[in-house]
Amino acid sequence: MFSSISSLYSELLEASPLRRRVFRLFYFGSIGAALGYTIQTTIAAWLMATLTPSTLMVAMVQTASTLPSLLFGLVAGSLADIVERRKIILVTQIVLVIAIAVLGITALAGLIGPVSLLALTFVVGTGFTFYLPAQQANINELVPPDELHRAVALGAVAFNVARAVGPALAGAIVAWVNSGSAFLVSAACFTAMIFAVRQLRAHHHALPGVPERLLSGVLSGLRFVRHSPGMRSLVLRNLSFAICASAFWALLPVIARDQLGLGAGGFGLLSGAFGLGAIVGALSIPSQLKRRSLNSVVVSGTLLWTLATLLIAATDLSAVAVAGTFGAGMAWVCVFASLTAGTQSTAPAWVRARAVATSLVAVQASLAIGSALWGALASATGIRMALVSSAAMMLVLYGLSYRIRVALGSEAEVTPGFQLPELAMAIEPMPEDGPVLIQVEYRIDRDQRDAFLQAIQAVEATRRRNGAMSWRVFRDLGEEGSFIERFIIASWAEYVRLRNRATVADRQAHAALEQFQRAEVPIRVSRLIGVDLDNAGFAPDRLSGSGAGEARG
Repeated sequence: MFSSISSLYSELLEASPLRRRVFRLFYFGSIGAALGYTIQTTIAAWLMATLTPSTLMVAMVQTASTLPSLLFGLVAGSLADIVERRKIILVTQIVLVIAIAVLGITALAGLIGPVSLLALTFVVGTGFTFYLPAQQANINELVPPDELHRAVALGAVAFNVARAVGPALAGAIVAWVNSGSAFLVSAACFTAMIFAVRQLRAHHHALPGVPERLLSGVLSGLRFVRHSPGMRSLVLRNLSFAICASAFWALLPVIARDQLGLGAGGFGLLSGAFGLGAIVGALSIPSQLKRRSLNSVVVSGTLLWTLATLLIAATDLSAVAVAGTFGAGMAWVCVFASLTAGTQSTAPAWVRARAVATSLVAVQASLAIGSALWGALASATGIRMALVSSAAMMLVLYGLSYRIRVALGSEAEVTPGFQLPELAMAIEPMPEDGPVLIQVEYRIDRDQRDAFLQAIQAVEATRRRNGAMSWRVFRDLGEEGSFIERFIIASWAEYVRLRNRATVADRQAHAALEQFQRAEVPIRVSRLIGVDLDNAGFAPDRLSGSGAGEARG
């Protein structure tokens, strides 16, 4: 334990983002917000257990907390990539303080009931849903590129430790005073982020051109995730782990109350063991990622969670349950902190908040659905059966997806590519004009065709995740060795954004393709705008010319 603490201390000194005042304030503000949120959700679950004997109603607290992410998560991510993130963070923190303070006051006055508790918990979950993508994506704006990976890792570990330690603090506060006072402590935790965000400067992070609209931003984010193999793997791993791990979170109050026969103090003990395990797990992450791949760390955490859950299900002894809860805390942070770091290291700046939001939606939706599922199963068959079933499902899902591997992204995947030259056009299209057809003509020698076709498959992914609605390669029947790449973008504004979204890795894929072009023949790029035949005055002006010799579309 002491060697792990020493290792973390050395890592913090070496990492150095914390030496920057603005990042340090934001970092501790983030910890405060995460603590405030997890304290609120934990207290709400325990308060519900004291208000009603229904196991399903207790589990529904977790659903009310996480359902907003399912409903609004993608919109929140799109908003955080379009609107100034500082404003989003500030507004959401104020909403969270007010909502949780109302919970505390009504609980102290004895006016809270099961329905009002669920409703206010839903409001808190909604505020946190809009806050989290903006907060996580904002980390990249506070440090220089050479410190980015360390800052992301620090943020991922701190957030997940706070989420794990929060229940321990909640249990201790409830045991010491009461639920209403604990809610007020939770509300106070958010003031740290309010102070921190007021120190930030306004930062405009939109790409050149016409800003995206909210709905188109959501679609762009989903398109990026769909056509990014690394992001798909991270989302699937988040989803499969969270839906099974939700059983422990949803049933923890009734595990303490019914299975172990403990009161508020016992609930606090289990929560504290989970938090301590989370700290130990977090301290081990830096050294683990130096020695092992991200995938092996996630797999180890998944197996540890399964063993811990089975241990808790099998025992009536508090000491054994505490040991199992400690292991669950280690596994929770190892899996989620590692996957969070992987997500932020894989997505480029223009879509980072949406990538974070997509992963959060996968996690929170799984927690919401899983909590209701395991709560209903526990009501029907008992707590032990629900825990065993969740562990068995964890193993089944791992077996079905063991070929899906996750990894940290490379610097080339997130670093913007070089700025493309201005387009030479007789007439500038309007932003909403479209669709836009891009046609790239290649001339390939016979002996290079197979290699060319293999290389162009990598280019397809870059086109699609950066904005192409459709993409295909055609072979010219009238000319030997002539191939045409064609892809369609929804509008001229989206095409301008596509040109600026390319990363170094995208450019490398394009360069690898271009080397197969015949040396004596330039690559030809044509750009065409869709013609509205119902508007005669529009048609002649909206046909753009072709760009001969330009290597990229």
